[in-house]
Amino acid sequence: MTRLEGIIRSDPDLMRLLEYLREAALPQWRLVAGCLYQTVWNVLTKRPRGTGIQDFDVIYFDAGDLSWEAEDAVIKRVTAAKPLQIRNQARVHLWYEQHFGVPYPPLLTADESLRRYPSIVGAIGVRLEDDGRLDIVAPFGLDDLFAMVMRPNPACPHQPTFAAKAARTRLIWPEITIIDRSGE
Repeated sequence: MTRLEGIIRSDPDLMRLLEYLREAALPQWRLVAGCLYQTVWNVLTKRPRGTGIQDFDVIYFDAGDLSWEAEDAVIKRVTAAKPLQIRNQARVHLWYEQHFGVPYPPLLTADESLRRYPSIVGAIGVRLEDDGRLDIVAPFGLDDLFAMVMRPNPACPHQPTFAAKAARTRLIWPEITIIDRSGE
């Protein structure tokens, strides 16, 4: 985790974003997925900071109001100044099956959602705490991250999402190793 923390702290854009998100004070919030592994891969391959990063994914967990209107109000409030993709993990089960065609059992925490991300390498989240500490969660560890490996998460209910992410990622970082369902 120390190596990942050093890379995150050395990226002024990520640190400003983490400070902004800390001020937004969403419950159980984390910056997650692509922007984190892509930042690391840019450092490892000596690409310019920000290469390949299309957006910044933010999760939070608020079971107090599962309506779309409540989530939309949070999205509008927090994205007013930043290009973010924000999702309340407490309500994903309400729309996932309709959107992807497979069931998605309800979650109990935001961090639990990381265990269902399409790729193992994307299952990383970070939060900047009030004391300045980076709280990093990586339920599958960081081996794939630093080895530049992208493999599907068997717990993800929608594998076409992995295939699309892997294809896009290969175009930007041809050095990566993609392991598909067959183990290749």
